[in-house]
Amino acid sequence: MPWPPRFCADCGSPLQSPGTGHASSCRTCGVVHYRNAKPCAGVLIERSGRVLLARRAVEPRLGAWDVVGGFLKPDESPQAAARREALEETGMQVVVGELLGMYVDRYGEHPGSDFTLNLYFRARCAAGDPVARSDVRELRWFAEGELPPVMAFAHQRELLSVWRRRVGGA
Repeated sequence: MPWPPRFCADCGSPLQSPGTGHASSCRTCGVVHYRNAKPCAGVLIERSGRVLLARRAVEPRLGAWDVVGGFLKPDESPQAAARREALEETGMQVVVGELLGMYVDRYGEHPGSDFTLNLYFRARCAAGDPVARSDVRELRWFAEGELPPVMAFAHQRELLSVWRRRVGGA
């Protein structure tokens, strides 16, 4: 949704201009529309000291390496979303482990891009072999010293640094 929204999603009336840049109020019904970060969840699927990364088949950042994951559904926990996204993108059923971190970023490079709140977990495969599916072009296992120099989203470099420290690397 473009920001600021022009009309109230509840009653359809025109909205006031946002005063603080993150909220817009409806003069008719009083509903306040907030510009919040959209929740996302992902997994670093591990096997033999390697992590599975996905090459994007869609914009934004088409062709860039990415962490397996995506947006939460309205009634979904981050762990459930991480499991669902792993299955959708890799065909693998995973066991979700410890939380590695939470990062705010943007989903795209233009000024109107949505903000995202990204929660990442360690995971291991419970069933299945990795097959690129959904919005993934390619899957590849990376050792800690072989990680791609550029990732789809800026926060993922920090995430991978946290992962390297957890598996005993730099």
